[in-house]
Amino acid sequence: MARHSFDLVVLGGGPGGYVAAIRAAQLGMKTALVEREHLGGICLNWGCIPTKALLRSAEVYEQLREAKAFGLTVEKVGFDLAAVVERSRRVAAQLNRGVGHLLKKNRVTLFEGHGRIAGSHRLVVRTENGEEDLEAPHIVLATGARARELPGLRADGRLVWTYREAMVPSHLPKSLLVVGSGAIGMEFASFYRSLGAEVTVVELLDRVLPSEDEEISAFVRKAFERRGIRIHTGTTVAALVPREDGVEATLVSGDKSVQLAVERVILAVGIVGNVEDIGLEHTKVRVEKTHVVTDPFCRTDEPGIYAIGDLTGPPWLAHKASHEGILCVEAIAGLADVQPLDVTTIPACTYCRPQVASVGLTERAARERGRDVRVGRFPLIGNGKAIALGDAEGMVKTVFDARTGELLGAHMVGPEVTEMIQGFAVARRLEATELELVHTVFPHPTISEAMHEAVLDALGRAIHI
Repeated sequence: MARHSFDLVVLGGGPGGYVAAIRAAQLGMKTALVEREHLGGICLNWGCIPTKALLRSAEVYEQLREAKAFGLTVEKVGFDLAAVVERSRRVAAQLNRGVGHLLKKNRVTLFEGHGRIAGSHRLVVRTENGEEDLEAPHIVLATGARARELPGLRADGRLVWTYREAMVPSHLPKSLLVVGSGAIGMEFASFYRSLGAEVTVVELLDRVLPSEDEEISAFVRKAFERRGIRIHTGTTVAALVPREDGVEATLVSGDKSVQLAVERVILAVGIVGNVEDIGLEHTKVRVEKTHVVTDPFCRTDEPGIYAIGDLTGPPWLAHKASHEGILCVEAIAGLADVQPLDVTTIPACTYCRPQVASVGLTERAARERGRDVRVGRFPLIGNGKAIALGDAEGMVKTVFDARTGELLGAHMVGPEVTEMIQGFAVARRLEATELELVHTVFPHPTISEAMHEAVLDALGRAIHI
């Protein structure tokens, strides 16, 4: 067994792991990265990036079908599903190669194989050519997470899919059941409906996108239903029975039970941390509900072992993982300006149609924390750019502390709001007040003007409604 000595070793090459490794190398640490499958992790290869490529294809397809409304003539609009999927895979492959280049550029040593903690400050990597023994005073765990399966609701890869199978369909199902209405479920529901599938969404809780503000959830539900997507909230899937080329699902709501026959099912009911077979049983690392427990600087209870990203607590977002990777290694390096992560400053985005984006507290959460709030709202039907784009379905909502004027939260639904939310994220990070936002000049004509109007509305000063 070959032995290697490093200052820091990262286990897992996803958006948290590879960023942590690069930042450690930039800080002068001799760094190694261990990855058993694909550089970039689930996000780059099977999540964030390829799904956005699929959704972009669906968006362009729908725009072509609506060409007449823009005075354009487009004939024989159609799609080649295999080509749509192939484009998505090419995008992922290109970025995968890009991560490899960045690691090489920053002189990070890459070990391709399965890594396990093997004692104090040791990690053993099983590769195709044998085992490698890595020693380092600092080991960062970034093994990510995988799709959750529920008892009786297990993916078989043929009739019942996880996100992986849903991204590479061999044909378009005529009918589809999506179990779970979080970001993943709603994005797949949107994609398949855009291509013409009959889609049903089932959610255990009382509303879709349950992490979002209640008004935004209600808005999205209505928008989905107008597109012909059937939604059942407060409903469980009691059973999935495979048929010859389809699935019979039993949906239960209260004391009512209905049968639904569909060609395929997508399970999108959350994630579980990849805590198995990485050697945690030999450490003091604590695991709660499949996720590693850490302090504000990503340290576990085992000295010299850290954890970041989806392996740890919510929110389970790629950009949170990347930030934690940087925060973690900068704290290890002893940088003076390292600050714990405030999760209320992390924006969340869902790329369905219409898009959804938010940062900070919902109105309900702010009130439950005892805040006296002022709320502003602005519908995109009052925004010139949105009307010109032919996409004025949406709104912006802001939540302020009535006493201090602090921006507590912002919630948006509509075209390109996933690009605009960063403005409110910066405002949250800088602890901006409503008056500072009022005196900020927003460019015209842009959809971002709706952000300004929602701030003005909180003070009763909106101009265009």
